[in-house]
Amino acid sequence: MFESRDEAISELLIQQGLVRAAQLEELRQGLHTSGAAAGGQQACNPSVADTVLAKGWVERPAFFAAIARATGVQLLPGAVGEIDAATTGLLTAELARNYRAVPWRSDGGIVDVLAADPFDPGVAPDLAFALGHCVRIWFDDPDKTERLLERSYGLQREKAGSRAGGGVVELDPEISTADLESMAGQPPVVQFVESVLSRAVLDRASDIHFEPFAREFKVRCRVDGVLHEVPPPPTEMALPIASRIKVLAGLDIAERRLPQDGRLRFAAGQRAVDLRVSTLPTQCGESIVLRVLDQSAVGLELAKLGMPRDVMAGVREAIRRPHGIFIVTGPTGSGKTTTLYSALREINSLESKLLTVEDPVEYGIDGIMQVSVNPPAGLTFASAMRAFLRQDPDVIMVGEIRDPETAQTAIQAALTGHLVMTTLHTNDAPGAITRLLDMGVESFLLAATVEGVLAQRLMRRVCQACREPEEIPEKTVGGCGIKIEATAGGHFFRGRGCAACGQTGYRGRIGIYEWLPLTGSMRELITANAPVLAMKARAREEGMRRLRDEALRAALAGETTFEEVLRHT
Repeated sequence: MFESRDEAISELLIQQGLVRAAQLEELRQGLHTSGAAAGGQQACNPSVADTVLAKGWVERPAFFAAIARATGVQLLPGAVGEIDAATTGLLTAELARNYRAVPWRSDGGIVDVLAADPFDPGVAPDLAFALGHCVRIWFDDPDKTERLLERSYGLQREKAGSRAGGGVVELDPEISTADLESMAGQPPVVQFVESVLSRAVLDRASDIHFEPFAREFKVRCRVDGVLHEVPPPPTEMALPIASRIKVLAGLDIAERRLPQDGRLRFAAGQRAVDLRVSTLPTQCGESIVLRVLDQSAVGLELAKLGMPRDVMAGVREAIRRPHGIFIVTGPTGSGKTTTLYSALREINSLESKLLTVEDPVEYGIDGIMQVSVNPPAGLTFASAMRAFLRQDPDVIMVGEIRDPETAQTAIQAALTGHLVMTTLHTNDAPGAITRLLDMGVESFLLAATVEGVLAQRLMRRVCQACREPEEIPEKTVGGCGIKIEATAGGHFFRGRGCAACGQTGYRGRIGIYEWLPLTGSMRELITANAPVLAMKARAREEGMRRLRDEALRAALAGETTFEEVLRHT
């Protein structure tokens, strides 16, 4: 006991006059010598506390009374006696084992807890969180506490590597489904999960991360594209919280060795949002990420996406064509799916049949037939599209072109009189053409079917409540490949940080867009297999504005910062 508390115990023994300093120095030297002889494995040596008691230098009652006085923890005046099941039931066996603690009395909303380690300052707040009550810590001979734990919870003495010793507590792989369900239903667990989800939705978070590590349990929310940490619960809450989320999502709570995907609906304030749930087994437990699918926050309308007028006009012309391919490109998290959904809603009517295949379906749209891929069952993007062609569609949306088979099927659909909308992962609009050529699509087929490519990014909007001008040295601007004359007549801004933006300097996001319409001259270049640099040069001659140009314009207009320009372009 107290292996990690040797220095503190030595100091209090000397201060309270129970042991002489010379005795403790002799004891330290002996422990050091025996440890060296054992190859430095001092973890196997007895602690100062064990040795002092074994040598009879201090009587056990006096020793534990001294610890109680030094730590300020109340010493148990007598025997606990029998504890009713309702009181021990306040704490799960898992938490009792990890904290070496047992509740022995509950009075007026305060739970009295007997703890084996009074030196751990985290016991009281952690257990107060777990129990949902104020906690008062008591201390007694640890051997008595161990026996009480065994009597109350049927626990054997903890092996090396306990929480008190600073090691990692291994979860019981054989824990029953009933125990997991019980953990998931504990009021503190339910309240914490609901609190995190509600706060995340109100803060406009796009993702919520629950991440177990060896010595901590992190909860982080992605707001405006950046992760922010939430005050975490105790590490021991990781399994109950994971179980709670899995119950809500209809997942198998007993399965902790394989990834699982699910979905749940959560009421936040006056609106309900969908949450897509993904679990991933890790060395320290299950990592869980929830994607917030809040249609009311997104606003699936092209007019609300902030596109420049000429870009909006080009996109609307492309999506109203009777056939062809409209491509949206950009990295993960750049808003591609939102743009496609907005486009689908704009052209959705009783006169047209619209079909989508996605991985998975994120937002349900009335009047549109939506399908989620299921590769294990043989339902892929390509196989779904082939089935779509027998469903008499007018418009087909493919979540992403990932392979040559899907690319060829999309081309055939466009050639047979269908409008195909899809996404790719490329850095800019001309890069989408190159990517499809690399997938084996013939250049003349691309030239005949692609109507336009929209590249986009989402950048953090500088907080309008606390923004202020920021001076960026010309050397810095020029060193980033930005022509100085491009910034003439304007200046950059930064967010100072205020209550409105949570001291981050940013609030919300804006989109920047690069629109590449396939004009006659561009189709000729594609057919001739011209280099991508030649296509980029021609596109700029015909008026295409690069993502960097649009980002710079937004920064000089006070909508974002120079830092965001460099980060995204």
